[in-house]
Amino acid sequence: MSPLHAYLTVSAILFAIGFGGVVARRNAIVVLMGIELMLNAANLNFIAFWKFGAVPNVDGYIFVLFSIAIAAAESAVGLALVILIYRHFKLANLDQINQLHG
Repeated sequence: MSPLHAYLTVSAILFAIGFGGVVARRNAIVVLMGIELMLNAANLNFIAFWKFGAVPNVDGYIFVLFSIAIAAAESAVGLALVILIYRHFKLANLDQINQLHG
């Protein structure tokens, strides 16, 4: 088994765990954690393909840095929305929050 194959296997497992957390759970915090796991799996793919690629350039690192910046902003905005919804409705279950229409 090549090292690239090992990285991709770990990345696929991380992505599957994150996807399972997003699909199966209805708690908003667990959904946000699942999305973060999926983004980290994509970052691992970027780094693995950069490390084992034929052309030595820094594209993998640049993609990962942008992805981490986007993930940090997404986490901050998502957590702020979850906190505001919890303060207003006293719920963190996404299925029970149906009063968000304007």
